[in-house]
Amino acid sequence: MTKASDTPAGFLALTLHAHLPYVVNHGTWPHGLEWLLEAAAETYLPLLRMFGRLERDGIALRCNLNLSPILLEQLAHPVFRTEFPQYIERKINAAREDEWFFGTIHDQGFAEIARFWQRFYGESLDQFHYLNGDITSSFRYFQEKGFLNIMTCAATHSYMPLLGTDESLRAQVRTAVAAHEHHIGESPRGIWVPECGYRPAGNWNFPVPVEGHDNDTNVDRIGVEQALAESNLEFFFVDTHLIEGSDTVQSPYGPPSRKPRPMSPTDRTLYQPYFVAGPYTGMKHFDLGHDAPSVFPRDPHTGVQVWSGESGYPGDPVYLDFHKKRWPGGHRYWSVSGPQVDMDNKQRYDMGAAAERVKVHAAHFLTLVRSALEAILDSEKPPILTAPFDAELFGHWWFEGPLWLEAVARQLHESPDGLELISCVDYLDQYPRAGFIAMPEGSWGAEGNNQVWLNQETSWTYKEVYAAELKTREICTSTKWRGHAIAERVVKQLCRELLLLESSDWQFLITTGAARDYAELRINTHRDQFNELATMWQTLDWGTELSEEQLKRLQEIELRDSIFAEIDPSHWALGSHAERPATATTPATKSAIS
Repeated sequence: MTKASDTPAGFLALTLHAHLPYVVNHGTWPHGLEWLLEAAAETYLPLLRMFGRLERDGIALRCNLNLSPILLEQLAHPVFRTEFPQYIERKINAAREDEWFFGTIHDQGFAEIARFWQRFYGESLDQFHYLNGDITSSFRYFQEKGFLNIMTCAATHSYMPLLGTDESLRAQVRTAVAAHEHHIGESPRGIWVPECGYRPAGNWNFPVPVEGHDNDTNVDRIGVEQALAESNLEFFFVDTHLIEGSDTVQSPYGPPSRKPRPMSPTDRTLYQPYFVAGPYTGMKHFDLGHDAPSVFPRDPHTGVQVWSGESGYPGDPVYLDFHKKRWPGGHRYWSVSGPQVDMDNKQRYDMGAAAERVKVHAAHFLTLVRSALEAILDSEKPPILTAPFDAELFGHWWFEGPLWLEAVARQLHESPDGLELISCVDYLDQYPRAGFIAMPEGSWGAEGNNQVWLNQETSWTYKEVYAAELKTREICTSTKWRGHAIAERVVKQLCRELLLLESSDWQFLITTGAARDYAELRINTHRDQFNELATMWQTLDWGTELSEEQLKRLQEIELRDSIFAEIDPSHWALGSHAERPATATTPATKSAIS
C-alpha cells in the first residue's frame, strides 16, 4: 500500500460512541451514578489526556466522536459536578490504604501499582479542576482544533426501529439536535443511530398489543433516514449486513444533473459511503446530494479484534483484568493472565509489559486495515474503512484502550504508507458517494435484527412505551397546554419521562442480565411518573387547578429528571416535523456521485 500522490490510497475512520443512560438521581452503587463517575474517570478524561498528548506532538486522531445528548446533560448536571471530585478522593484514599497494606506484607510490586492508582486518579482530579468541572468544553476544544468531529445521537438513545410513532422518532432526533447545539455550540452533521438500528419507510404495526389501540391497523411510517434528513443530519452508520443486503437504486429525486453510473453488486463494497434512498414525503427544498443522508458501513474484519475480550486485544494476558478487584476500594492489581484463568491464579499486572503490547496491537490493527483496503486501491476514489466502537471500551472495559488509540495515531503519523485517519465529515466534504441504496431493517445486535430489544423478556416494556407515546401525541397535539404556566411544566415533564422510558438501555440490560433488576425498576419508575403527570394534565384539562400535593409532586419529578431544559412539546404533536431551511448550502463535491 503506497502513497503515489497527495491523495491517500485509503482512509481509516475511527468512531467512538460515548453514551450512558440517565443515572443521575437514580441510585448510586452498584447501579446508578457510579456508572457515570467510573466512565468519566476511566474513559472520558483519559481520552482527553490522550488527545492532549497527541496535540503536543502535532498529531491528530481525526476520529468521529458521538457524545449522546443524555450523556451531555449528565456531564453538565450539578449532581455529577459535585459528586465527581468526592468520588475521585475516595479512589485516591483507597489506593493509599492499599499501598499501606501491601507495605505491611512487604510486597513492593503491588505497592507500586497502588501508587500508580494514586497518580492516575490524582491526574483526573487535577484535570477536572482545571476544566472547572466542564468536561465537554475540552471535547469542544479538540473539535475546534480539527482533532475530532463530534456527532449526536438519539436524545435518550432510543432504539429507532421500534419507536411506535413518527412523532416520537422525530422528537428523539429534534431534541438531540437542540441539546447538541446547546452543549457543543453548533449543529451536528452526523448522528450515531443507537445500536446501528435502521428501519426503512413502509407499512408498520405495533409488534405487541397496545391497550386502547386497534392493533390490526397498519400505518405508513417514515424511515429513520427521513427523520434525520428533516433535521439536516448528513450521515449515520449501519452494520455490515444492511449494506450487503441492500438494493441499488436510482436517485429518488428524479433525473439528477449528473446521471449516476449504473452499479453492479461487485461495485458495492463496505469501504465507501452511500446515499440512503427514501420517499422524503412532505419535505421542502430538495437538492440531490444534500437532502438524502449518507450511510457508512461498519467494517466486519477489524471490529472483533478491538472489542472482544475472548479473541481480541483486550483479552491479551498482559493487559489489566477488568473483573478481579481488591475491596473495599475496587482497584485492580492483576492481569488477564490468559484465557479462562481462574481468579485465584491471576498474575500481578505489569504496566511496562502492557504499554509495549499496545504498540504491537496497534501495528497489527493497521496491518488488518491495509489488508482490507488493498484489493480496492484502484477505485476512482480512496476507500474508507469505518471502525465504530463504544467509547467506554477504551479505558473502562479495556484499561489500555486509550494508549492503543494513541499508538494507532502515532504509528500512522510516523509511517502512513498511503493510509490516513479521517473523520466522516471530512471524507464527505472531499469525495463523492458511491450511489443510492435502499436498505432492509436491522441492527448490529445479535442476529442483526431487533431481538436484543424486543423478545419474550422485554415485550412488556414496549406495551408501556407505546401507550405512553400515543398518550403524549394526544396531549401535545392539543393546544390547551400553551400559555398556561403549570400546564406547560406538566406537559414538558411528561415528554421528558417519555424520552427516558424510550431508552434502549433498559431492554439491553434486561436481555443480557447485566443489571436486570435496575432496568426493570427504571422502566417502572418512568412509567409511574409519566402516569402521574398524565393525571395532572387530565385535572388541568378539566379546568381544575392542581392541589398543593400535586404541585409538590410535580416539583419532585422535575428535580429528579431535570433534563433538556428547553424541551419543546410541540415536537410530539401529530404530524410535527422539522422544516429544512430554504438557504441550506453544502460543498459542491458532496453532491457528486461517482
